[in-house]
Amino acid sequence: MYKILIVDDEPLSVIGIRSMIESLNTGLQVIGTAGNGEEALSIMKREMPDIVLTDIKMPVMDGLTYIKACRDLYGQDKPVFIMLTSYEEFWMAKDAIRYGAIEYLVKVELTEEILKDTLHRAIEKIGPVNKNSGDPEISESSFMYRMHDKFMISLLHDLFESEEQFRLQAKDLGLIFDYEKYLCCYGELLSSQNSSLTYEGHTALFAGCVRMISNLIERSYPCYMITLDNSHFAMIICSPSDLPDPVDLYERVFNSVHNYYNVTIKCGIGISVSSPMSICDSFQFARSAFRKCSDENPVVLSSDMGGLQSHDSFNISLVKNDLTRAFEDYDPALLSDTVSRLCDLLNEHKEHYVQALDLASNLLYLSISILPDGEDVLNNYFCDTPDSYLSLYRMNTVSQIIDWLERYRECMYSLFEERRRDHKNHIVSDVKKYINSHTHDKLTLNEVAAIFGISPSYLSQLFSKYNDTGFNEYINICKIEEAKRLLKSENLKVYEVADILNFGSEFYFSKVFKKIQGVTPSEYIAKP
Repeated sequence: MYKILIVDDEPLSVIGIRSMIESLNTGLQVIGTAGNGEEALSIMKREMPDIVLTDIKMPVMDGLTYIKACRDLYGQDKPVFIMLTSYEEFWMAKDAIRYGAIEYLVKVELTEEILKDTLHRAIEKIGPVNKNSGDPEISESSFMYRMHDKFMISLLHDLFESEEQFRLQAKDLGLIFDYEKYLCCYGELLSSQNSSLTYEGHTALFAGCVRMISNLIERSYPCYMITLDNSHFAMIICSPSDLPDPVDLYERVFNSVHNYYNVTIKCGIGISVSSPMSICDSFQFARSAFRKCSDENPVVLSSDMGGLQSHDSFNISLVKNDLTRAFEDYDPALLSDTVSRLCDLLNEHKEHYVQALDLASNLLYLSISILPDGEDVLNNYFCDTPDSYLSLYRMNTVSQIIDWLERYRECMYSLFEERRRDHKNHIVSDVKKYINSHTHDKLTLNEVAAIFGISPSYLSQLFSKYNDTGFNEYINICKIEEAKRLLKSENLKVYEVADILNFGSEFYFSKVFKKIQGVTPSEYIAKP
C-alpha cells in the first residue's frame, strides 16, 4: 500500500484531489491532509508517506520551504514530491524540481488521467512495496467491497436474519455502529452533461461527486455512503448524541459539490433513530421525503412533511425471504415467481406510481449490490434503451414500470440459469478468500457461516464437496502458510506467532505446524 499525504490550504482542492486518488487504485491510501508545510511535518513525524502532493503557495510554511525542510530531515529518497501550482507560480515549481520533486501539476488543468500518470511515475521511482506489509490482492479487495455493499443494502432493507448476524458482519467489515443516533438520507445526482457523457464518463462523474459528499459530511459527522446505482445514493449519518437540524449542513455540502462538478443534488432526509436495526425505517422515510423534492426545495426532511408515512415507499423486506434465497442460490424459478407476484400486485394498484417505482428501484439496487458484476450485466441487457437500466426513471406510469420489471425478470432468469451450476463453488471460493484474509483471527464454522448468511452444516457440506480439504483443515493450512512468513520474514518467536494466529497455545500451534509441514516450527526456522 503506497501512502499519500496531501498538503494544500484550499479545502475544495484537497477534497477533489483526494476523490481522484481514491478512484484510481486500491494500492493507494491517503493517510492525511494538511493546510500548510508545518502541519505536514507534524504528520510525517507520526507516519512517513511514500508520496506527497503539496501546493506551493500556503500560509505559515509554503511548499518550497516544506520540501527543503523534508530533505534536511529525511534525505533525498523519501518521500517522493509532486508539486501543485497555478500558472503564475511556474518559476517556484521549477525551483522545487531542484529539490527532487518529480513533477509539477497545474491545478486548474488537473484530471484523473494526468494524476494517474504522475502517480504511476512516483510509484516507479519508489519501487514495489513489501507485499507482506498487508497490501491486499485486488481480487480480495474487490471481494471485501462486494461484502460491504451487500451489508449496506441488507441494512437499508432489513434483510438480516438476526441482530447477531448484523453484529458479526459489521465487526468483520470494521464498521462501527455504537452511536446514539442514526439518520438516513436518499439522494439523486443530476448533471447537465448527461446527454453528452458516455456510460463510463457518467460513472466517473457520479463516483467523484459521491466521494466529495462523503468527505465533506465526515468533517461534521461519521457517515457511511452507499452507491445504489449510477444516479442514486444513500447515506447513513451517525452521531454520539442528538443530531441537530442537518439541512443547513447538507445545503452547504451540496452547493460545494455543485460548484465543483456542476451537478444538481436532490435529497430526502429520514427520521432520526436510536438503533442500527431501525436504520431501514429512516431509509424508507427518506425515500418518501425524496418524492417531495423539487428544484425550489431540493432538500426535504420527512419530519417537516406532516402526515408523510414510510409506507409511501415500498420496502422489499416484505418479500425478503424469497428474494434473499433467490439471489443467494441463483434460483431462476424463485426469482421469476417473486417478481411475477410483485407485478401482479402492481397491476391491481395502478394508481400507486410512487410505490411501484420504489419497488423496481429497490430490486435494481439489490441486484447491483449483491451480484459481483450486477451493474455491468444490467447495463448490457438494457443497452438498447436510453440511459440503459436507468431508463426505469423515465417511466411515467405503473404499466411502464411493470414492463421494465418484466424485462428485468428475463435478464435475471437468464443470468441465474447460466450461473446456478457454479454457484455453490462460488460460495466456497468466497469463503476461502475470506479465510485467507483473516488468518490472524480466531475463525469458527458458526461465525463464518453467519457472516455469509448460510447455516454451519450447509457450509461444511459445501466445503467437503467443492474443496480438497475440510473447513477446519483449510483454515489450518492458511494459518501455517502465514506462520511460515512470520517466522522467516518477521523473525518472530514461535510463541509470538502462535499468539498472533490465535492458536491458543504454543504446543497446539507446533502440533498443527508439524502435521502440515512435516517439521516443527523450530526445525523450519533452522532450515537454510
